[in-house]
Amino acid sequence: MTERVVRLDSGLTVAIDEMASTRSASIGVWVGVGSRDEPNASSGVSHFLEHLLFKGTDRLTARDISRRVDRVGGDINAYTSKEHTVFHCRVPARHVADSISILGDVICSPSLRADDVESERQVISEELAMDDDSPEDVGFREFSSALFANHPLGRDTAGERETVAAMTGEQIRQFHRERYLAGSMVISVAGGVDADSVIAMVEKAFTPVRPGRATTAREAPGSIDPGGHLDDDTEQVHLVLGGRAIPRGDADREALDIANHVLGGGLSSRLFDEIRERRGLAYSVFSSVSTFEDCGAWTIYAGSQPATAPAVRELIEVECSRLVDEGITEEELADAKGFLQGAFELGLEDSGARMSRLGGSLTLLGRLVPVDEQLARWAAVELDDVARVAERVFGGPRVAVSVGPSQSQ
Repeated sequence: MTERVVRLDSGLTVAIDEMASTRSASIGVWVGVGSRDEPNASSGVSHFLEHLLFKGTDRLTARDISRRVDRVGGDINAYTSKEHTVFHCRVPARHVADSISILGDVICSPSLRADDVESERQVISEELAMDDDSPEDVGFREFSSALFANHPLGRDTAGERETVAAMTGEQIRQFHRERYLAGSMVISVAGGVDADSVIAMVEKAFTPVRPGRATTAREAPGSIDPGGHLDDDTEQVHLVLGGRAIPRGDADREALDIANHVLGGGLSSRLFDEIRERRGLAYSVFSSVSTFEDCGAWTIYAGSQPATAPAVRELIEVECSRLVDEGITEEELADAKGFLQGAFELGLEDSGARMSRLGGSLTLLGRLVPVDEQLARWAAVELDDVARVAERVFGGPRVAVSVGPSQSQ
């Protein structure tokens, strides 16, 4: 594994992972701004801008962009999260120069035309409507709103219907001018590439990037709401339960990974074994952890028919309490370590995963965490570490949201 990180004169950070054994290349542009950094009146502007950047540039139409990627068998896409936005492309390695050129144009010289704003406003409205038709998505959305009550982390990344409808082209253009600055971006490239060549390509493609670094004073979340039930005419009750967790830089981060895996992170987890395998009360049941700059969240999801939903809820509460009161076993610790390390190592076979590791680490942590260091951090976790983080995280206040028929209450 040959990795290189450089800071260009423009302020851009470029990270390259040369993979001699692969014929693909994955390119990512990581922008350190997300939905929690938006003013309340402009909720959804990061996501709106993400859509608009693919609508055309000063020299490329939207069709030009899609055809140039399609014709080489590649793919190009983007996503917006709470604290960053990512534009990514994967192509055969011999086409990496053209892909970097396209992304440079998209990021630095977008058209942001008024008619494109209106057409994409309709597309985003349809996206919001699609999410509303998914009771699972509604459950997670309402859970976040309760867990981070009256805080930007609790808002839907795509915004609200009202803010999307009221968003002006000038608001979006101003957000791009103020936030898409060289010091706030990381360009990560992994695959069958040469580092020196990639650096030269990025310097050329991103020549128009504006200097500077965008910063936002992020306020820590305050109160937690208890959640509740939403009536919906569905076949299942969709339950989302969880609470606050730890920041991404916390020393207990790897211990939390292990606790989460034992609880509901895999096919051998306690929740999966007890609720699905032993009792057959749910098809889908799992737990997950999200971490942010100053806080985090743990979440459990289960979908069950109305008659069995109360039993599922009770079993989840029992397993959460058992984790806090009893901790985990030596065997569970070994299983979780093996899974986390193995899955991480297997992911390194893919250029997209390696690109994401570079970009995510540098954008969110400010440094590139070596592979061996990450593996060692999981290996060093002991039973006492898991017990400590279980009490810190799963022993705190909980939020529960359910979506489904009213008789499930």
